[in-house]
Formats: sequence, structure tokens, C-alpha cells
Amino acid sequence: MKTEPIHAGVGGVPEPWRASVQSQLGDGETLQAWMETDLDTQLRFARGLLVLTQRRLLACTAPGAPWQAWPLAPDMTLRHYDHAGVGSLELQDSHARLAHWRYTMAQQGAALRLIGRHDQLREGRGNADEAAARPAQTGPAGASEPHAPPSTWALLRLWRFALPYRRQLLIGFTLTLLSTAASLVPPYLTMPLMDKVLIPFQNGIPIDYELVRLYLGGLLLSSLAAWLLTWGRTYILAWVSERIGADLRTSTYQHLQRLSLQYFGGKRTGDLIARIGSESDRICLFLSLHLLDFATDMLMIVMTSAVLLSIDPWLALATLIPLPFIGWLIQLVRGRLRYGFEKVDRVWAEITNVLADTIPGVRVVKAFAQERREVLRFREANNRNLAVNDRVNAVWSLFSPTVTLLTEAGLLVVWAFGIWMVSRQQITVGVLTAFLAYISRFYTRLDSMSRIVSFTQQAAAGAKRIFDILDHVSSVPEPRQPVHLQQVQGRIALRQVGFRYGNRMVLQGIDLDIAPGEMIGLVGHSGSGKSTLANLICRFYDASQGSISLDGVDIRSLPIAEYRRNIGVVLQEPFLFFGTIADNIAYGKPDASRAEIVAAARAAHAHEFILRLPQGYDSLVGERGQALSGGERQRISIARALLIDPRILILDEATSSVDTATENEIQKALDNLVRGRTTISIAHRLSTLRQADRLVVLDRGRIVEVGRHDQLLARNGAYASLYQAQARGEPPESSNEDWDEEDEDAEIA
Repeated sequence: MKTEPIHAGVGGVPEPWRASVQSQLGDGETLQAWMETDLDTQLRFARGLLVLTQRRLLACTAPGAPWQAWPLAPDMTLRHYDHAGVGSLELQDSHARLAHWRYTMAQQGAALRLIGRHDQLREGRGNADEAAARPAQTGPAGASEPHAPPSTWALLRLWRFALPYRRQLLIGFTLTLLSTAASLVPPYLTMPLMDKVLIPFQNGIPIDYELVRLYLGGLLLSSLAAWLLTWGRTYILAWVSERIGADLRTSTYQHLQRLSLQYFGGKRTGDLIARIGSESDRICLFLSLHLLDFATDMLMIVMTSAVLLSIDPWLALATLIPLPFIGWLIQLVRGRLRYGFEKVDRVWAEITNVLADTIPGVRVVKAFAQERREVLRFREANNRNLAVNDRVNAVWSLFSPTVTLLTEAGLLVVWAFGIWMVSRQQITVGVLTAFLAYISRFYTRLDSMSRIVSFTQQAAAGAKRIFDILDHVSSVPEPRQPVHLQQVQGRIALRQVGFRYGNRMVLQGIDLDIAPGEMIGLVGHSGSGKSTLANLICRFYDASQGSISLDGVDIRSLPIAEYRRNIGVVLQEPFLFFGTIADNIAYGKPDASRAEIVAAARAAHAHEFILRLPQGYDSLVGERGQALSGGERQRISIARALLIDPRILILDEATSSVDTATENEIQKALDNLVRGRTTISIAHRLSTLRQADRLVVLDRGRIVEVGRHDQLLARNGAYASLYQAQARGEPPESSNEDWDEEDEDAEIA
């Protein structure tokens, strides 16, 4: 589907809509962006179209239906939300919601580009020609965000991170004020040196050395005071900025940990790493260096202007002639730099994404001999980064020398006007000399302050990308009035549970009671909802309908961390962190003693192979546990679950990817693990579930059978069909083509 902005005509719009869209465009009205909506308000598939011009937003719910239109206004906002794979687009003004549309995540990229272009037009940024020339931003659906240029006001939101250090900031500002004042003293002392010492000496009057010592002593003292005060304020403000940056990184990472798995399903690892790493570093550099320079420059300009006006108002006014032109130039360039630096950030995130994909997956890259392909992918991303930086540098390279030219022109004006005033004996040579000294500092600071524009826009782009994370609300929220369970028994009750992923109903009408200590086996075709049900019990997602309770309390009323501490999970592909075997076993209980770790490993039948390793429990497992075999990693994960002693256990295909001998070892470990715990086990090999107290058979998101292995075989129903198919070696067929649990599990992982 084509989604890039179109300058003229409707050639990119799908065929059924072209004539209708063309009939809606007025004289001089051009198409800026468009997107198709593929859901109605009841989440049924339906085709609609949103069209944005430089004047209006138009919408049509179906081909042939009447059009609605809303003129663009400063108070109009277009916002998007997404939940469980369904996107919502809302048009609002300052009083009410004007319209609402829904779409699947396949249309997410088009929606984000529509929002970005709408915001540019609403705020008066850009034009149709610029939109047509700018290439569309492409990427995976759901992996991007609105690309409207960030506002510099995003930097003001950093104030909440600066509040704890307001006392140090006040001291730093006071020192900045004093150091700036001290640096203004030397030019002021040059006036009497010129008028009372040097010029009289040229006229035959002897030099008054006492006066010279007085003025030179003043110059020395002011220089030492400026040095000491500058050192103090630089150290204090750098100390504060480093802590603001550290707090910002910690808060962002902490907030990421609170977000649900749904958020991570639409994000790239490299992009998130870039935001927390390079963006926060850029903000920290701005706060510690560039913002300090900006404050010093502003104080220097204001205080220098005051001194100049006190010495001679007319000459001071001549000094300020270039100021309006520089201000206009800064305003002209700021928007372009701001937009450019945000594009630089996004392209750099693409480079980081390539690295985050290929370095952990280097084994797959080499196994399929795709080194050249990955190098090409990196080169393309790097070339895009180069092109975007070239466009930013083209703007900046013109802006900086232009400011310098204006300041040089201003200096020439002061020279000419000052010489004229000296010739008319309206000022002395000493006054002109002091003026030139002050003006040199004034224009230097003005030039420096104009250069801050670049760093400010970079920091604003980074702040916006970080606050995009901090502003995101988890779809699995903490309860407002939490309930605390003193002693967890492990009784689980599901009442009319339903779950919708996007426009697909994955589970519906699930009623199930699981007694404390009971082992339940979830059985069904691939895509029947087994893993989804386990994820809902773990509260990785919240049910769209119905409720799940633990010991009679709705799990949405329990604090998330407190609830999950009672759940142990053993996945088909166990994830081990880089570190020692002991660290991985004790991941859920970091303060566990070595005796507890060894006991858990013994129960998991892992103790023997661990002792055969060079450093035993202190052996490094490598990145993602690559130094161990699949069966060894699985037994480490079982030991990890055993150590926290959970009341509820989730086993998701724990033995499906190992050989028979290893499966027997793992099964012995699992027998130790499930003893006395409420267990929910998912397995394609039905023979591994014979010891389950009950088997729950799912088909198309519904429970179709419940009972023991022999009972279900006697019924000759869905379970019997599955069992007989496996006995004959026939591959099971998916019962739901619209939902692939493997895709869901990959997203969750």
C-alpha cells in the first residue's frame, strides 16, 4: 500500500477511491497524506479512507458513502492509541472529540505518517512542495511513532528531574552571575588606563605608577575571581547534570520494566537501547556543557548591554543593530534543524537495530552464509544516516558563517560610528576602546549563543523520544487499591474469560477451576489458545472479557510483582543471562545461599553436569547460554524455578525440543518441580501429560473437553482424535488459521 504524501493528484490512492477523492478537492487543494482504515467501530472488517489536504481532513466510511470534512485549526489534534493489536485514531478540538476511527496494526505506519503531516500543517510548518519532495518513512508496522518535529518545550519537562537538586542549581546560577560580572570588570578598567595614563603620557605628562598598579591590580583580581567562580559553577552544574542524566536513564529503564509485553511487541531492541543510551547522554551533555554556556552567554549579553548603555546610549544602540537579524535567522533555521535532528535520531536507531539483530544472531547469519547481505543492510542504514546528516549540515554550514558575517558587520558599524563620535569629541578614545572590548565579548557570546541552537534541537529531539517512553501507559496497570494475599494456596478460577488480539478473538467463554496442587494439562491444535491462556494467568496480558482470580481475589487487584513472585515459568526455549550458572539459578532469588542453589540444581538433575564444567557453579554460560546444550539450559531454568518455590507453575513445551534421553532427565526434574504445586502444563506430546490430574482440550479458543487421559480416550472426542493422530505419526493441523500462537510466543519472548 502506498502511503507517502502526494503533492498533486490522487494517483497513489487505491482505485475504488480515486474518483471520489478527486471530486472532493477544491481549487488549489492538494493531497498531503492518506490512509485506509480497515475496521469499523464494532471491530468488523470495513474499508474506509482518511484524506489530508493542506486545508482539511476528510473521511469516508465506505466507497460511495458521504464524506465528512474538518478544516484544520490550531486547537485540533489527531492522536492515536493501540491496544491488543487494534489502533484507534481520534480527532479532537479544545472542547470535544470530533471523530474516531479504528484500524489493524497493518495500517499503523500510514496512521503515524498521517498524524505527523497533520501536526506540521496545523502548526504552520512545511508546505505541499516540501511534503512531496520528502521521502516516506518506512518501517515495520507498529514499530514507529509519530514523526512530528519535537517541541523545544520538551526540554522543560526535564525540570522534574532537576527538582531534587534545586539548591545546587541555585548555587550554580549565583556563581554564574558572579563570574559573568567579574569577567566584565577588565574592559571597564581599560577606560581610565587609556584616558588617565596612556593618552596623557603621549601628551608629555609623566605616568602615575601608583595609578597603574591600582588598575593592573584590579585587572589581576578580577581575572582570578572570574577563574575561581567559573571553576566553581562549572563543577557544580556538571555534577548536577550528570545526576539528572543518571536519574533520567534509571527512570526510563524502570518505566520500561513496568510496561506490558504488548509494548515491546511493536518496538525494536536497538531503538530502545539508543533512546536510553545515546539520547540520555546527549541530554546530559547539553545540560552540563551547552546549557551552561547558553546561560553564561545570555547573562553576558544582558549585562554587557547594560554596561554599554550606561557608558553611552547612542553607541550602544549602534552595537545592537545586527541583533534583530540574528534573531530572525535563528527562528528561521530552528525548525529545520529540529526536524532534521529527529530524523537523524530515527536513522541512527535503524543502525542500532541492525547491530542488535545481527550480533546476537551471528550464528544464524553464518549458518546461512548471509554475511554479505547483513553488511549490505548495515551499509544502507549507514548511507541513510549519512544523507540525513548531510542535509542537516547543509543548513548549519550556511547558518553559522552568516551569523559571523552579521557580527563582523556590526563591529564595522561600531568602529565607524565610534570614530565619528571621537572626531566630534562626544566620547574619548578610552571609551571607544572599552566599547570595542565589550563589543568583542558581546558578539562572541552572540555568535556562541546562536550555535547553541543546534545542540538545543538535538537535545529536544532526544528528550521527546525519551518522554515517548515515559508517557506510555502500560496495558497491564497496577491496581489503585491493591489487595495483599498473606498465604497463597494456589486456587485459580477463570470465569467467562475472553481475549481479543487485534480483530481476532483468540479465547472466548473460558470457565475453569483449578484446585491447589492440581496439575492441569492444556491440549489442542496449534493456534487453539493454549499459550494465550497461560499468558493471561501469568498476567502478561489482561483478559478482554471475564476475570481470573487467585484464591478468590481478582488478579487485577493484586500487585503485579507480588503476584508473579508466586509463579514459576519454564519455557520451551529457556533464556539464560550472561553470567555464571549460580547467578542464573539464583536470578529469582538473588540472596540465595550456595547451599540453596546446589539443592535446587540437584532437584533439577543439573548438579552432575555442572560439576563437570571447568569452574563448576562459577562457570560462565555465555551470551544467552550458548555455552550449554539445550537440555542443560532447560535444567538450569527448572532449577531457577525450583529455587523461588512458587505456588503456581507454568510449563510451556518444556521438553519438546530435546532428544529422548535428555527428555527423560528433564522429566525427572519436572516431577520434582510440580510436586505440591498448582501446575499448568502445555505439551504437544500428549504422552508427557498422562500424569496430569485433568486435561483441558481447547479448540478455536474454547474448552471442548475436560477430563483424565483415559476418560477422554473413552469419549472418542477431540482429545482421542489428537492422540490417535499422534500415534499414527500424523502432523496436527491448525484449528485457527487467523491466529498463530507461535507468532504470539515470539512476540512475548
